[in-house]
Amino acid sequence: MLIKTLPVGHLETNCYIVTDETTRKCAIIDPGSDSNIILDYIESNNLSPQVIFLTHGHYDHFMALEYIMDATDAPVYIHGSDIEIANSFQSFDFGDYDDQRTYKEGDIISVGLLEFHVIETPGHSPGSVTLICESALFTGDTLFRDSCGRTDFQGGDIDSLFASLRLLSQLDGDYEVYPGHADSSTLNRERSFNQYMIKAVSDSDA
Repeated sequence: MLIKTLPVGHLETNCYIVTDETTRKCAIIDPGSDSNIILDYIESNNLSPQVIFLTHGHYDHFMALEYIMDATDAPVYIHGSDIEIANSFQSFDFGDYDDQRTYKEGDIISVGLLEFHVIETPGHSPGSVTLICESALFTGDTLFRDSCGRTDFQGGDIDSLFASLRLLSQLDGDYEVYPGHADSSTLNRERSFNQYMIKAVSDSDA
């Protein structure tokens, strides 16, 4: 598995291109902006996009979506609970896409030989998800290095976010953590040093 991180847009959202190196098929996660940068990487590496995943419905994670879908014919997945939030940004309408799909807890989506497992991790938004692929966690704006997502946007809920942080902390083993913004981390590091995750776990033990 090859993971390419492309910080895009004025908020430097991390767009991830996750490639099965055997088949050259790939997934695009959170095409937030700069479609030319995303498409240039795909074309220059002779990749075949199979799917577009949105970790949640905030605009900085999907503003290049229309261009990417037109260029690749790849379907887009979003959790159903975030469609209304996504549609509230500008005049975007997810209902206009023939190849729009929704995913939920427990879904498994294959890209080449890779499997992406969907975990619902609400809190930053009602439909936030984390995607697990092999040893990688794509956490969107739920879990950051040393931090977590804010909850003062539409649909945000601090109790749900802390429950999601507890859920992630309880996953077996260690994972590479690829968040929606800033630097990557590991789950073991966040278990040890992320004060939000530590508080979420300690509150449940009280």
